[in-house]
Amino acid sequence: MFLTIRLVLESFAFAWQALRANLLRTILSLLGVTVGIFSIIAVFMVVDSLEANVRSSMNFLGDKVIYVGKWPWVFENNFPWWKYFNRPVPTMREFQQLQRMLPATSQSGVAIFVAKGGNTFKSDANSVSDCALQGVSYEYRNISSVPIEQGRYFTPQEMDGGRPVAIIGATIAENLYPQGEPVGRQFKTQGRYFTVIGVMKKEGKNLLGTPSNDANCIIPYGAFASIFAMSSTGMSGPSPSLGVKGRDDDPGLLNLEAEMQGDMRIIRGLKPREEDNFALNRPEMIASAIGKLFSVIGLAGAIIGSFAMLVGGFGIANIMFVSVRERTNIIGIQKSLGAKNYFILFQFLFEAVFLCLLGGATGIFLVWLITLIPQDSLALFLSAGNISLGLLVSVGIGVLAGIIPAVMAANLDPVIAIRAK
Repeated sequence: MFLTIRLVLESFAFAWQALRANLLRTILSLLGVTVGIFSIIAVFMVVDSLEANVRSSMNFLGDKVIYVGKWPWVFENNFPWWKYFNRPVPTMREFQQLQRMLPATSQSGVAIFVAKGGNTFKSDANSVSDCALQGVSYEYRNISSVPIEQGRYFTPQEMDGGRPVAIIGATIAENLYPQGEPVGRQFKTQGRYFTVIGVMKKEGKNLLGTPSNDANCIIPYGAFASIFAMSSTGMSGPSPSLGVKGRDDDPGLLNLEAEMQGDMRIIRGLKPREEDNFALNRPEMIASAIGKLFSVIGLAGAIIGSFAMLVGGFGIANIMFVSVRERTNIIGIQKSLGAKNYFILFQFLFEAVFLCLLGGATGIFLVWLITLIPQDSLALFLSAGNISLGLLVSVGIGVLAGIIPAVMAANLDPVIAIRAK
């Protein structure tokens, strides 16, 4: 063990001396590896950051939730849209029936919710437009995040009575009440007055522009239904959706999905041979499609970056061949003094690996500098996995580029090598 450590340290010492002796050549050799690692890791960093931002933008869909709606979220090829066009939308009656029929062992919350955009809110001389108005049942906070910063959530009595109370987003609060406490104040929308009982935390913009709580106003479902006419087919007016929160002890929510499908068929009176006239949607469907898309983008980026890495590897190999030729006499002297073949091999192999590690570390450092540039919509981050990948690729390129020159050096005849000039 001690001999191995000593061999490694001496090999690195020889490699370091050789690199210092030819500093300009070392720097030029580093450039190829640096550019290659920079290209690959930069692509992976951007892809990972994009995927993380996209997934973060989809957080409003909740986790471990199955939604009942009219349309599926992911369409297959040759999608027969006409079969779905006249489907009925979920109703309050179906929500109540599903809530009663689903066993507590398979779900931890059932909610109905509906939204309409393009609303204007007014309070005294202040107003804010293009905001969403969302009607929800009491259990809505079980399936979707409602991060309240000020005030409180609805009470069951407020929900059951459809009272004119509201939880507003940060953007609405800032515009309607720029100088004062929003909780307890009133605002008007769609000809009705509502009292603010809560304000949600500010979320800011996201990459996809998906719905944000900042410009969202949540009211009881009954109050929403009294304002807007909602048809049974969703052809006119807002279309409600149902959401059911699964349990942690149901991996993949397979039991919950089976229960929901059976109960919805019973609720809608479907015969055994009739197709479902509803869609069961899960956030994983979108997440899976997103994952496949970014995998393809990452693969394409890696292939493009590998060409730069290939050029850098050839540059390192060329430098190692030159290094062996320049130090042939020294190799002969080392062998005549008793140096083993593996010592000579490791000496040149470590030099190639060390050179590639320096170039790879420089490329990773340049990628890290990019993450320090302030970004509004896309926050870039360099993960530990990408750093490890960059260093491993550098080591791999060093081994591939240095193995043939190292073997040639190790197999030199000491008598011939010591006479070389």
